Amino acid sequence: MKRRRARRANGAVVLAAALTLIGAGAAAGCSSISNSSTTGTSTGGTGATTPAGGASSSAAGAATVDTSQCGSKPGVKAAGTPIALGAIATNQPGTSFTDIPNMAKAYFDCVNANGGVNGHPIKYYIQTEQTNPAQVAADARQLVQSDHVLGIVGSTSIIECSVNSGYWQKMGYYVIDSGIAPECYSTPNSAAVNMGPRYSSDGAVQYALAKGVSKVVFDQANVPGTGYVAAGPAALAKDKNVPIVQLTENVPITDANSVAIKEVNDAGPNGAVILNFTPPEALIILQAAQKLGLENRVKMWGCSTPCNTDFLATSLGSKWNGKLFVNAELTPPDGTGTTAMNLYKAILKQYGSSVQGGIGSFSQMGFTEAEIAVHALQSITGAYTVQSVNAAFKAVKDFNTGMLCQAWTYGDYPLHIPNNSDYTVTPSNGKMTTAQGCTPISAVDPQIAQYRSAAGTAPNAA
Repeated sequence: MKRRRARRANGAVVLAAALTLIGAGAAAGCSSISNSSTTGTSTGGTGATTPAGGASSSAAGAATVDTSQCGSKPGVKAAGTPIALGAIATNQPGTSFTDIPNMAKAYFDCVNANGGVNGHPIKYYIQTEQTNPAQVAADARQLVQSDHVLGIVGSTSIIECSVNSGYWQKMGYYVIDSGIAPECYSTPNSAAVNMGPRYSSDGAVQYALAKGVSKVVFDQANVPGTGYVAAGPAALAKDKNVPIVQLTENVPITDANSVAIKEVNDAGPNGAVILNFTPPEALIILQAAQKLGLENRVKMWGCSTPCNTDFLATSLGSKWNGKLFVNAELTPPDGTGTTAMNLYKAILKQYGSSVQGGIGSFSQMGFTEAEIAVHALQSITGAYTVQSVNAAFKAVKDFNTGMLCQAWTYGDYPLHIPNNSDYTVTPSNGKMTTAQGCTPISAVDPQIAQYRSAAGTAPNAA
């Protein structure tokens, strides 16, 4: 069995033989990089900061953004000792999250071409997996013991947090990731930039309930963790005394017509169908509904964040204008002219050839994770070690990413849901447009209530 390893700067994919599951004997802190440069532009990880691409910039100023603004020395290639970072992403038929670390790599490549982090380039290792616990555990040990990464940034996997949470805690890594499994949000060593399938589905169901639907049909991919995801929408529907039907589908979907018919029949004319799938699978269902003339047979359709992509809006066309409402965990790219958004688009265009989905939530997540990591790394004044890098990650507080409704904080908490306020978008002639501005996810979901009790409510981003 083989698995994909890191994409190098030339885009080549290096295959490595799979490792058997081994113990955690290698010393996590064996790599140390001296930080002798003073070119960093960020100050510490504890103060509220607007990055070079901060949302407070005007649209007029953003028009001049180019990729040289991602680093402190425009046009100067970093030549210091590399800082090694790593990620693990699911990549299998019907479910691929590789766009997220691939976009993080695009950001790091941009930084490397423009001064690096205090003169150091970032070397980024991406491991992919197919929902095999032994493989996922081996990936983590490969990154730590063989690749000697100092931090984990951009991981997005169906089961990675569940499999490796204890390992990261033991080895002293504070992961910046895109969460899916429960442990991504309920443990001290993982903080995500997204809300993940549960809280994003909460947002989609919350919007539907606010529109007065009389029934909710919630359909999601039949992958590990469906019960955990379903519990959030179930709590919201119960609070409003609205019945909810829970469905799951094997992916890749082979009979989308039957899926669409079942969903519409279960929802009824005043109901809502809410989907939780990756964009290609959601698109198959929605196109089947359109082909069968079902798009108007329910009060509304909804979707969790993965559907927030121009790829899906363009593929659906104008018949879905105002009929589909998608939870958006990050600022809608269409019609947003801030410096942060334009820098994201510029980096995607110049460095993101491996990001297959283009503009959309997945690539925004990768951008945001890399942005937070670089901000934290710039605050380090001594050597770059596992200890110093992860202390810097953990110390990030009230950071304005330019992509989230709220300032982002890691913090010393027993659980982490730092992104818990979001938008709703709807397709309009091939683009996703804002239907509702930043709205806190309901604390009726007990895990949202638990996090806010521990960490409070973060300030709104500028």
